[in-house]
Amino acid sequence: MSAHALELEANSFVDPKYYANDRVKRGLRNSDGTGVLVGITKIGNVQGYTLDGDGDKIPQEGHLFYRGIDINDLIEGFIREDRLGYEETVYLLLFGDLPTAAQLAQFKELINGWSELPENFTADMIIKAPSPDVMNKLARSILAMYSYDPEPEARGMEAELFKSLCLIARTPMIVAHAFAVKRHFYDREGLYLHHSQPGMSVAENFLYSIRRDNSFTKEEAALLDLCLVLHAEHGGGNNSAFVCRAISSTGTDIYSAIAAAVGSLKGPKHGGANIAVSNMFKHIRQDVKDWKDEDEIKAELRRILRGDAGDGSGLIYGMGHAVYTLSDPRAILLKRFARTVAEMKGRLDELQLIEDVERLSPKVFFSETESDKVICANVDMYSGFVYDMLGIPEELFTPLFATARMVGWCAHRIEEITNPMGRIMRPAYRSVLKKRPYTPLTERDEA
Repeated sequence: MSAHALELEANSFVDPKYYANDRVKRGLRNSDGTGVLVGITKIGNVQGYTLDGDGDKIPQEGHLFYRGIDINDLIEGFIREDRLGYEETVYLLLFGDLPTAAQLAQFKELINGWSELPENFTADMIIKAPSPDVMNKLARSILAMYSYDPEPEARGMEAELFKSLCLIARTPMIVAHAFAVKRHFYDREGLYLHHSQPGMSVAENFLYSIRRDNSFTKEEAALLDLCLVLHAEHGGGNNSAFVCRAISSTGTDIYSAIAAAVGSLKGPKHGGANIAVSNMFKHIRQDVKDWKDEDEIKAELRRILRGDAGDGSGLIYGMGHAVYTLSDPRAILLKRFARTVAEMKGRLDELQLIEDVERLSPKVFFSETESDKVICANVDMYSGFVYDMLGIPEELFTPLFATARMVGWCAHRIEEITNPMGRIMRPAYRSVLKKRPYTPLTERDEA
């Protein structure tokens, strides 16, 4: 590390002792790990615990609600009626109610019709400036949409809704084209660009667009649609939704706010965790010789927690959540449907290994850390495995998450800018700087 880098690191480090003051809500968390209440929302609700009379957390099975409807009920309805549900979920999250059959048909047609990118957008904004990372290209492309909007600063509700629907409809195509260009320029493969097809759902069009032969099965589309529904929204407190709301509170445009949310989701502690889980299991599959030996699996998990295996972070990716304690309903649903696909594709042994890691991790975590924190598998434990079984490359795991979550971000932005109590978000940081005099340039020590 260079001298300048060392100096920068030293002057950026803040001694943890300063955070011992309970008034500092590091990470906007209370001392018990619960989030600091900063707002009110009617969009989504994440439940993972209750509070007793003394304010202590009581773990409970996890629940996720979209506009008051349990995610399990929503998905069971789609399955029972044998249809794809992401577009209906988009309607519900934006407008607050489930659509009628006529409204849904019209809405699907609208989303499908607006999925085409503006003229020359792919050539000018994606092909001319390729990126090795699809999430970075997605963020840049969303910012670039500002230039293709004839009224980018229009803030009325009609304008916000139109821009939101365009972003929701066009994100899958941006991701598909960004991936195709990345594969061409960085992986030295042929360039295949596909247009969205009339009458196809978001899930169907995505699979059509990323595959060179455009082929996919009904079962594959249904499973991807399920993933999109599960990732569409997760309350206002998740990092990317909060980032979107915080930036929207300044009065800036929708493209700036959504691009920032994409940057947040890219992080390995947020949406990028699905890739981190995938990489962790590559190490586990390689290091654990007998996948049926629980003692060997536990020994590997101990090495991971100690930083001696995996990526050295000391984290068992896919385990633990800021809100969920006993269970993450999204993980339960994904695991259920993953089993059906794993049976078809002969990958039950891999699924069993993931389930064993999920089952054994809390015990190993407790024995290694002596922490009484209740942890469960989160959605990332299974999402990467499901995507992999669908033949979706790892580079698209997090962009797919962003594709699904676009509606959640747009809904939260609209709620934020509509809120009559809204004001710019401005949390405080306590300075620990010591005062010192200014030193003239000629008197500064060169050592």
